[in-house]
Amino acid sequence: IVLSMYQARELSEDEAPMLHRMVAELSANAGIPKPRVCVIPEDAPNAFATGRDPEHGVVAVTDGIMRILSPEELRGVIAHEIGHIANRDILIQTIAGVLASVIVSIANFMQFAAIFGGSSNDEEGGTNPIAAFLLAILAPIAASIIQMAISRSREYLADETGARICGQPLALAGALHKLGVASGQIPMQNGNPTTAEMFIVAPLFGGGMAKLFSTHPDINDRIARLREMA
Repeated sequence: IVLSMYQARELSEDEAPMLHRMVAELSANAGIPKPRVCVIPEDAPNAFATGRDPEHGVVAVTDGIMRILSPEELRGVIAHEIGHIANRDILIQTIAGVLASVIVSIANFMQFAAIFGGSSNDEEGGTNPIAAFLLAILAPIAASIIQMAISRSREYLADETGARICGQPLALAGALHKLGVASGQIPMQNGNPTTAEMFIVAPLFGGGMAKLFSTHPDINDRIARLREMA
C-alpha cells in the first residue's frame, strides 16, 4: 500500500547496478536476504524501508536522494534502511499503530457509553460523562506520544545498526546533514503525513503544515551520536 501511495517502481539490476550492489553487500553484512529495490519519483531527497519481515523487505529511495548524496553517503542511508529491516522495525511500528488505534477506539466507546448509556447519578455502575469525555480527548494524545516515542527510539537504533553494517558512521552522518537541510525545503508531492515515521528524515509534505508531534529524533542529536561512534 505504501509503495503504491508513493508510486514506487521496482528497479532491475540493469537499471541501477551500483544501488543493487550496495543493497546486496549491506544486507549480507546484516545477515538478511537481499531486499527488493524501488525508486520513488520525487525530487524530495528521502528513503524508507518496508516489509513485515526480512524475507519480504523493500528498500525505496527517491530520485532526489540519488542526486544529492555521494556514493558513500547513499551507502550509509541504505545501511540505515537495511537496519530497520534487520531490526524488524516495520512490524514493531505496525503493532504500535494497532495498539494506538485500540486505545483510541476504547476511549471513543467509553465516551459514547457515558453519553447514551451511563448515568452520573448511578453510584454503583454509572459512568461519569465528564471523565469519559476527558479520556476521549487525552487517550489519543497519549497514544500518539507513545507511538512517536517508539518511532524515535527505532530511528536511533537503525542509525547505530546502519553505521555498524556499513562501517562508516561519518558517511551516514554526512547524509543526514544533507537530508535534513534539503528535506525541509523540498516538499513531497505524493503520500501522506501518517507515513512520515517510515522515512529516514521527517519529510515535508505539500501542505507545509508544522507537525505537532515529531516522528524523528533531533537530526543534530543523531549526527552527534554517529560522530561519537566514529
